[in-house]
Amino acid sequence: MDNALSAPAAAAPVMISPVDAQPNFVQRLNGLPLRSKLTMGAGLLALAGAVLAITLWSSQGDYRPLFSGLSDKDGGAVIGQLAAMQVPYKHEAGGTILVPAGQVYELRMKLAAQGLPKGGTGNAVGFELMDKSSIGQTQFNERLNFQRALEGELTRTITAMSDVADARVHLAMPQQNGFFREQQKPSASVMLTLRGGRTLDRSQIAGIVHLVSSSVPELNPKAVSVLDQTGALLSQTGADPATGLDGQQLQYKQQIEAGYNKRIFELLEPVVGRDNLRATVTADVDFSQTEATAEEYRPNQGPNAQAAVRSSQNSESTNGNAAPPTGVPGAATNQPPVPATAPVNGASAPLQAAQGGAGQTSNRKEQVTNYEVDKTVRVTRGSVGNVKRLNAAIVVNHRSVTDAKGKTTTQPVPAEEITRLTDLVKEAMGFNAERGDSVKVISAPFVVDKTEPADLPFYKQPWLIDIARSAIVPLAFVAIALIAVFGMIRPAIKAAAPLPPEDKPETVDEVVDDTELLPTADGMPKLEAPVHSEKLDRARSLARDNPVAVANIVRDWMAGQTA
Repeated sequence: MDNALSAPAAAAPVMISPVDAQPNFVQRLNGLPLRSKLTMGAGLLALAGAVLAITLWSSQGDYRPLFSGLSDKDGGAVIGQLAAMQVPYKHEAGGTILVPAGQVYELRMKLAAQGLPKGGTGNAVGFELMDKSSIGQTQFNERLNFQRALEGELTRTITAMSDVADARVHLAMPQQNGFFREQQKPSASVMLTLRGGRTLDRSQIAGIVHLVSSSVPELNPKAVSVLDQTGALLSQTGADPATGLDGQQLQYKQQIEAGYNKRIFELLEPVVGRDNLRATVTADVDFSQTEATAEEYRPNQGPNAQAAVRSSQNSESTNGNAAPPTGVPGAATNQPPVPATAPVNGASAPLQAAQGGAGQTSNRKEQVTNYEVDKTVRVTRGSVGNVKRLNAAIVVNHRSVTDAKGKTTTQPVPAEEITRLTDLVKEAMGFNAERGDSVKVISAPFVVDKTEPADLPFYKQPWLIDIARSAIVPLAFVAIALIAVFGMIRPAIKAAAPLPPEDKPETVDEVVDDTELLPTADGMPKLEAPVHSEKLDRARSLARDNPVAVANIVRDWMAGQTA
């Protein structure tokens, strides 16, 4: 008995730690199946790719249009220059190039310094074409090159305007001959491509016409036609056949009507309320030109005015003729006549011989005096654009009235107030009954079109669609990362994790004191752990308080099992 017990006691106990017995994480990972290893590797690659894509997406920033509506040639030149400057860009349909928002204006200035984009004038040649002259150049080729150079220079000048994107100039310069009456005058046509949303006023169009006509000798401004990209004629020199007015006269008439409309709205809107007034004014403008010249002659005016003699002329003439000889020719005839004598008492005396008759004498006096007279020359030119008549029509909306019960109804504006509004409009227009002006103000209900708001579902709201479009890419990357983590990587890590420690009965080394070791028995079945923790606590307490008794009990158990 003693020998049997001493032999096992002399043997050293085998101490196996449960922690050292379990493999580490790398060993457990290596022990996984090949399929689990491949799944975990694919998950790690997908996670790394999603993280990299999210990083690149967030670092792209905001892109803004650098140029829009570029041709293929200009777009290729701009993209090539951006690639040379190592600037990130995006190309969209319609010739739009996008660059980072912070570099838009800097890139525009750099590209402009290099002449990009060239636009439609990139192929336009100017007078530098004349520098390349060949020896065998004919007069026709020289004249044609001069025309091309002049067209190119005019194109460059016109496209320098801020509102013009592109232009083409066509000159018709006929060859002149030696006969002056048979010479043909040159003409020109200008095709403009305006920038988006831009228009040209009449002063700008007139400037283009004057520029072209002044650049070509003997070119009449009326022979220059200016068109836009839609084919509309911009340079209208004649009158409109529908109204009989040219463009400037029609614009002046519209300005007058718009001015009166503005006066009426500014005066009546504070009274009747906003959107409760409609007004229109029609102006009859006289554009006829009249000129009259009158001369008036009046004597000198004034109480102390004296007649001023301009010229005075006196003439006096005397005509005397000698009496011709009479009587019987002879000696007595040739004697001068003697004075006739007549008896005082009337007695008859012997007759004298016939004497010659007395001579005839006439005197004439003439005096002409010219005086200065007042003269008035009056030249009257009638003004152009006089307003002959004004007609105004005004409609005022009915007023909304709410009664005590809260019911809202519309009522017409009272007649007294209509009269006051009419008087206000007349004063604002400068009403003149003598020229036939008329003003009519009425009250009528306005018809309001009822537009029902579109009841769009929540998922079709524009703001939600914009948010979804901007967030769909990062959300897709996040979803890929989550699938890789929870669907591929986590199951593999969980499979390689150590098992949780199980509750095991206390070994002999924990019960027996260190000074008294018990022999081990190979092939002994393991004792089941006590079910109740109370019994386990008692056994531990007994082993701690009386280890010798516990050792003897265990010795007896082992001796009985071996026996």
